[in-house]
Amino acid sequence: MRVILAEDSTLLREGLVRLLAEEGHEVVAAVGDAEALIAAVAADEPEIVVVDVRMPPTHTDEGLRAALEIRRRWPGVKVLVLSQYVEKRYATELMSADVEGVGYLLKDRVAQVGDFLDALDRVGAGGAAFDPEVVRQLLARTTHADPLTRLTARERDVLELMAQGMTNASIAQSLHVSQSAVEKHVNALFDKLDLSHATGYSRRVLAVLRYLGS
Repeated sequence: MRVILAEDSTLLREGLVRLLAEEGHEVVAAVGDAEALIAAVAADEPEIVVVDVRMPPTHTDEGLRAALEIRRRWPGVKVLVLSQYVEKRYATELMSADVEGVGYLLKDRVAQVGDFLDALDRVGAGGAAFDPEVVRQLLARTTHADPLTRLTARERDVLELMAQGMTNASIAQSLHVSQSAVEKHVNALFDKLDLSHATGYSRRVLAVLRYLGS
């Protein structure tokens, strides 16, 4: 894939450039701030952008705002956001739009090279990839919500993995159950959350995350 990186840490940025090149990806540009990111995308539109949430000059939300602008101006460009911590407001904002080709990972996940590359490939293919810790904290924030408390322990497990962007087949493999069992749990939890009309893989993730962020 053709990738643009935006990361203010020179060490991490150069490490990612080398890793992606070794994996056969073309790094179109590697920049250190949000303004340079927007300029790079405008000059040579990539397939996917990997961007840190906190970037110069204020190190608050420049990267996220750039990611949202890219999604708005270049809807065909996929976005994988990296964050040092679970920024719940930022995660909810990113997840409240169409999540086709969107990912949100904690930077610790980048150290787990296989997980990072899997997320990159999933987002690049038009899927979703959300860090398990982000999903867990969003789930924990909503345990008081009435419909969510009606889920069984297994249905909550399925919901957590589904919100990460996993397919039913991947969930079945992770939980060591059959795919038909996962499908039954998915249908049951959608009924309990009044999300039974959500269709399509990415739409169901969006519906669940919107509900959890409400």
